Amino acid sequence: MPFIEMTGQTLLQIVAEGGPDPEELAKVGLTPKSIVRVNKQGDIELRRRDRWDVIGGFLGDFEERIKRETGLDWV
Repeated sequence: MPFIEMTGQTLLQIVAEGGPDPEELAKVGLTPKSIVRVNKQGDIELRRRDRWDVIGGFLGDFEERIKRETGLDWV
């Protein structure tokens, strides 16, 4: 499944434009230094020590915001 990987800090900049509540993301362990990835369906996954956990998701037109903020494309 294609995804774009980024830091928690970048994700927080993206969600500020519309997305999951940053306070809720912090409660599940997201920090500015976290490694996260977003798939084309909008699922946000947080890298844990031994796995990826889904911690939220985007609704609506999020693809262009993610590509604009990260400078990356789906891989």
